[in-house]
Amino acid sequence: MSASPIKVFITGAANGLAEVREGLADHPEVELVGTAADPAKAGSKLAESGAQVILHGTTATDHVPTSEIEAIRGVTAAPIVLVTSASANALLSEALQAGIFDVVLLPQLTDGIVFTIKKANSLAAGRPGGAAKASSSTEGRVVTFFSPKGGAGKTVLACNLAATIARHQQRKTLLLDLDLQFGDAAIMMGIEPEKTIYDLVMARRELDSDALAGYVTAHSSGVHVLPAPLRPEDAELVTEERLGHLFAVAKESYDVIVVDTPPFFHGPVLSTLDRTDQLVLVASLDVPSVKNVKLTMQTLDLLHYPKERRHLLLNRSGSKVGLKPQEVERALEMKVEFEVPVEREVAVSVNRGVPIVISSPRSGVGKALQDVADKLVPQRQAGKSESGGKKFRRRG
Repeated sequence: MSASPIKVFITGAANGLAEVREGLADHPEVELVGTAADPAKAGSKLAESGAQVILHGTTATDHVPTSEIEAIRGVTAAPIVLVTSASANALLSEALQAGIFDVVLLPQLTDGIVFTIKKANSLAAGRPGGAAKASSSTEGRVVTFFSPKGGAGKTVLACNLAATIARHQQRKTLLLDLDLQFGDAAIMMGIEPEKTIYDLVMARRELDSDALAGYVTAHSSGVHVLPAPLRPEDAELVTEERLGHLFAVAKESYDVIVVDTPPFFHGPVLSTLDRTDQLVLVASLDVPSVKNVKLTMQTLDLLHYPKERRHLLLNRSGSKVGLKPQEVERALEMKVEFEVPVEREVAVSVNRGVPIVISSPRSGVGKALQDVADKLVPQRQAGKSESGGKKFRRRG
């Protein structure tokens, strides 16, 4: 069961835009539903196209073509991606302030453009009616764990952080397992859930807070767990549109949503990044891990994910393997913000299905994760937003 192609309408003009159009015409994940050099003269055609993403070419080098963008927005709420052969950096800041989703610099590989189209569509899918939803100062904070290399301990950290926040900070916490094919959060929490995210997405009833409560499994720490599907083949049924709706409801129902992810970028991960307040990048003291985290940082730069929301966590710190934290920092050009020590009890806790912060709260791992919780999810302050700053969401 494959997802339907994303409907794309191309407007404007730019050097290389014709090649973009040709490349997208043959791409299986995209359906071109129309083109127009002047969006102001294509009102009805654009409005009736059902376009989900607009690619707008521009020859401007230092400003957003405001009148053209307004003409597009007058007939569709679909996210807009600016395409230009000029300097993207010169336009990027103004474009994002104007609510444009992204700026793509030509020439660009077709797959790179499709990647941006999928991101834009993923964001729009989580907005009821395609309209931007104002963020509430009381909405839940999303903390996402990501590691590009399996075996880095990402799931253990996500489970233990969720338990720490729920038990010690007394926050209503959801642990969301989005490692959809091979998620282990339920096993590591020692629970046998009756329902998973697969059951949620297959349900016919409208998802709201009451409905969501029927799909989570409560853990003794206070964490509510929404596990990954039991069968790998069910992963593709968790669509980005349904995931966007899930996040919207979860952020209204919980103080904190801790997300575990697979070790690669795909649609659900991109959709999650669009809604993530704090991203924890997990690295370990080995060269392949550092190399892959470096590539991840470059990808995040391409996605324009804010650097101030990225946090580097070094797991199993203290291992005598010939690589030091300072060398990791130099290689990644980023400070190691958190260090979680290596402890034999972690493996024991995983095999027992009991988070180490529950079984050994005074362990080095327990104390380290308490520090992570205190910094990423600070205690509430009256009258202040939980999100702590401007949202990553770009409104098209």
